[in-house]
Amino acid sequence: MVPGDLRYTKDHEWIRVEGDEAVVGITQFAADQLGDIVFVELPDTGRSLEQHATFGVVESVKAVSDLFAPVGGEVAAANGDLAGAPEVVNTDPYGAGWMIRVKLADPAQVDGLLDAAAYEQLVAEG
Repeated sequence: MVPGDLRYTKDHEWIRVEGDEAVVGITQFAADQLGDIVFVELPDTGRSLEQHATFGVVESVKAVSDLFAPVGGEVAAANGDLAGAPEVVNTDPYGAGWMIRVKLADPAQVDGLLDAAAYEQLVAEG
């Protein structure tokens, strides 16, 4: 299940634009590949992010993986609920398992991301 209203990265992050901000998380595919997520490290509000740069870490019983910013901008909010309940990323990655909100520095960066069909193809090709 790949929501059609989101954009995606080749690193399995998703982004949903809401006005001049974007909500970012990891895809269901990424969460499934990681297995049971036990820890999520997110940036502080106000931190400046460069597109494609690391913004945090997700740790599962299988692996530790970096999180990459789909777009550049300033962190407007981080999902503090994940500190006490990181498993929400597994159960609801497109909803309550969101990770950060970013004030978009360049909205045109969103256009360079994958749409749902292109992301589905990427996952299918492995």
